[in-house]
Amino acid sequence: MIRGYEPVIGLEVHCQLSTQSKLFCGCSTEFGVPPNHSTCPVCLALPGVLPVLNEQVLRYAIRVGAALGCRIRTTSRFARKNYFYPDLPKGYQISQFDEPILEGGEVVIDLDGQTKSIPLTRIHIEEDAGKSIHLGDRNESHVDYNRTGIPLIEIVSEPALASSNEVVAYLKEIRNIVRYLNICDGHMEQGSFRCDANVSVRPVGQTELGTRAELKNLNSFNFVKRAVDYEIERQIDVIESGEAVVQETRLWDERANRSRSMRGKEEAHDYRYFPDPDLLPIQVSDALIQSEKESLPELPRARRERYVGVLELTQYDADVLTGDKSLSDFFEAVCREGASPKLAANWVQGELLGRLNADGKSIEQTPVAAEDLAIVLARIHAGRISGKQAKKVFQSVYDGMDVHAALDVVGEQLTDSSAVVTIINQILDSHPGEVSTYLSGKTKVLGFFVGQVMGATQGKANPAMVNEHLREQLEERRST
Repeated sequence: MIRGYEPVIGLEVHCQLSTQSKLFCGCSTEFGVPPNHSTCPVCLALPGVLPVLNEQVLRYAIRVGAALGCRIRTTSRFARKNYFYPDLPKGYQISQFDEPILEGGEVVIDLDGQTKSIPLTRIHIEEDAGKSIHLGDRNESHVDYNRTGIPLIEIVSEPALASSNEVVAYLKEIRNIVRYLNICDGHMEQGSFRCDANVSVRPVGQTELGTRAELKNLNSFNFVKRAVDYEIERQIDVIESGEAVVQETRLWDERANRSRSMRGKEEAHDYRYFPDPDLLPIQVSDALIQSEKESLPELPRARRERYVGVLELTQYDADVLTGDKSLSDFFEAVCREGASPKLAANWVQGELLGRLNADGKSIEQTPVAAEDLAIVLARIHAGRISGKQAKKVFQSVYDGMDVHAALDVVGEQLTDSSAVVTIINQILDSHPGEVSTYLSGKTKVLGFFVGQVMGATQGKANPAMVNEHLREQLEERRST
């Protein structure tokens, strides 16, 4: 509830599918190629050409439908969505209207310790449009058609989200799922994962939905949250000023931190949908559906539950590790090499991510192989090297040294009790004043002795053993 009003939000999430070729032609989907490089007569809509469906797109759509519990239609149909923009060379977009490939389903989110199911209306296949490039300083507009015809799925939710925090949690969960399914890379900055948000408000207790505005140009979680919060406040201000909220499409301006009116919101009839006469209805066999269901990987929610229930990680660690598929896969690889899950979780999130973040690198760019980290962790677990030694080895491996060579440099941890006691007594003999201080009750000086012993052993002594024997030797001096 905000100022006596209840926000009601529905999302349309567009996921670019990770196919090598476009939806209806053989052009490459590679990102970053020169403008209008990945085009052909089909995606440029030259006369006399016909579209041919990319079967991999159909498989990917079925896969995400199986993961989200959707009803998979055995017969669906492509339709033409007619509108006229320069970035749409056909003058229409091939999409799906009244017979989408997937209906229903849900996305389950966790927020503030609560679990909520967000029902889905539908998921359909469509082609992307091109990209308009406006050069304001030269008063010119250009169009890059590389993106034209790239396959998308649009995931449409029911108006069941009640806050910007729920919106962000929902988007993160969907992006995580499509990444685990290996059907979309989820790169928001490249436009391969983006959303439009339909936002309305109504007085608390009212059942009728308010007039909605559609927010576009939302290409980061931060922008989504800010845009939704802004739009909620804007609509409440409009209502409280005695005016009516207008149904429209608004563009988010991240520099001004506000939305701006773009155009009146179109309804379905404005697009004059009709079945595409160049494409036959899609027929999906039961065998294909079963094949995709059987090939589903472990999804993020199931993996989180396994990390907590089986690996005995904390909920926080499970959330962090499964929040990025590449990070989770790296952690899994370290554990497969025999590392303790708890130790692996600490090191992956601490030392590894800390160094990668400092260097501006992703987990995919790590110079430390999972098997090398597992070797280091095995030495820690066996008590053969200390945590301090392990950090030195890690840094050396990160900087390019072979893991075995790095371990040879630091050597083994000193675990010989008699040798440690000898060194302790030498240090105590050399510092009678500090010994007297300890014996007088000022036990904080123990840290001084620990530091002296670790320095004398070049950090190779086991710290727990040092603390234990130091106390024993100091107490013996008390009794003599």
